[in-house]
Amino acid sequence: MLRSTLAAALATLSLPLAAQTPSASPYDFIDAFRALSGEHKGIRKGHAKGVCAQGEFVASEAARTRLASPLFSGQGIPAQLRFSMAGGNPRVPDSTRSPRGLAARFELPDGSVHHLAMLSTPVFGAKDPDSFLGLLRAQRPGPDGKPDAQRIAAYREAHPDTRPQAEWLAGNPPPWSYATATYHGLHTFYVQGWQGERLKVRWYLQPQDGEKGLDAAEMASAPADFLAQRLEERLRQGAVGFDWIMVLGEPEDTDDDPSRQWPADRAVFKAGTLRISQAGGEACTPINFDPNVLSAGFSAGADPILRMRSPAYAISFGQRLSGQ
Repeated sequence: MLRSTLAAALATLSLPLAAQTPSASPYDFIDAFRALSGEHKGIRKGHAKGVCAQGEFVASEAARTRLASPLFSGQGIPAQLRFSMAGGNPRVPDSTRSPRGLAARFELPDGSVHHLAMLSTPVFGAKDPDSFLGLLRAQRPGPDGKPDAQRIAAYREAHPDTRPQAEWLAGNPPPWSYATATYHGLHTFYVQGWQGERLKVRWYLQPQDGEKGLDAAEMASAPADFLAQRLEERLRQGAVGFDWIMVLGEPEDTDDDPSRQWPADRAVFKAGTLRISQAGGEACTPINFDPNVLSAGFSAGADPILRMRSPAYAISFGQRLSGQ
């Protein structure tokens, strides 16, 4: 596990210098999350609050015949998962208007692994590390413990790439359950096809239970901690299913800006189904869900946010294991 984390971080660091050296550093993000959420030793710096789960992924016939990665062999692929709230506060209320996360670690028969890291918003909060770091710094609380709304608004006005996610969150209610949210991969990847073609893709996991959000009354009265309980209650009725929907990009679609959606008319196909059978426990706690850990047949796009994740995650992972 640690070997996979370090390998991914080193792979990122081996990229051409111009592609990996924005002014924002991985340590800057660790400091920014601490400034936003306080010091929580031994806890994830991002997505601090969450619940582990276990399940299995089975590829569809469409994926088996089209995609060369062993992830899509059609065999049952065991998965360790984690549902989470965004941010570094482990006590954030579950009704907060913020992204929900779903991370997965697939364990392939040949011993390799594949990671996913997804959000319940269709776009990321900024286009690149510098813009995202600036947004985090603009959101830092002042002496009264509250963020400065005018400062945040001014930053978003000067950086329009930071507005789409905020506007989506303002216009959509928080999920009623972890099982009733769609989770988006956000970044662009390339997958090898059986005919040698290199397919440009994004993806999302669509809940088989359907999307459902909190209504206004529920947002006002919901307890601080209900998402883990609702997931466990739902699992008593049977497995929770998500359809993995693959979106095929066109040459003109961005592969380096996760703050921009692709056009809605892009071709899609169902790549398989992820079924979650149980939740709870600590199996996901020692896992670093770095989305740059990919199985054979996958490669990452040119997204600088994606590239920054490996070193930032590795730093956070090391600090967490050492109790920092």
